[in-house]
Amino acid sequence: MTDNLAQSIFSVLVHENTGMLMTFLRASVRKEALAEDLFQETMIVAWKRFGEFDRTRPFGPWLRGIARNLVLASYRARKRDMLLCSEEVLEHLDRRVEQIARRPGDTWDEKIAALDDCLDALPEDYREPLELHYRDHHNTHTISGLLAMSREAVKKRIQRARSKLADCLKRKNILTDPEPSA
Repeated sequence: MTDNLAQSIFSVLVHENTGMLMTFLRASVRKEALAEDLFQETMIVAWKRFGEFDRTRPFGPWLRGIARNLVLASYRARKRDMLLCSEEVLEHLDRRVEQIARRPGDTWDEKIAALDDCLDALPEDYREPLELHYRDHHNTHTISGLLAMSREAVKKRIQRARSKLADCLKRKNILTDPEPSA
């Protein structure tokens, strides 16, 4: 395969999987800048190893495998910046992202739009703690101070908000119940 053809194929595959990969990385690390750095590192490693990619298999899981290894290496180097830390958690996240990615029809961006619709449909008292936690990266102790609620109440609100989001995404046929682990 010529370098130009390889670059073209790689570019198309990366374009199709960028949203999914950034979602995976943002869910794996606490800081946006670190997620972006890990994305760039993943692209460099993927390009260097592109000749090893088995074209009979899906590109997304291969790319996430590279990203997962980089996340784990980064975790070992900077434990304080990580949100998720164990390989088991990353494997679970990878399975969930793959499950969503396999849903027929919609593009990743359309699936994210459905998530945004579900977020918009949440009552404010559920949406606000969820956004403070996941978008603004505040811990439950800080959120309890910001919202003048007990920490336990904040944790319960976030748990209920996630449940409502999951129900909404199931109704939109974006999310299904988790597949049992092998």
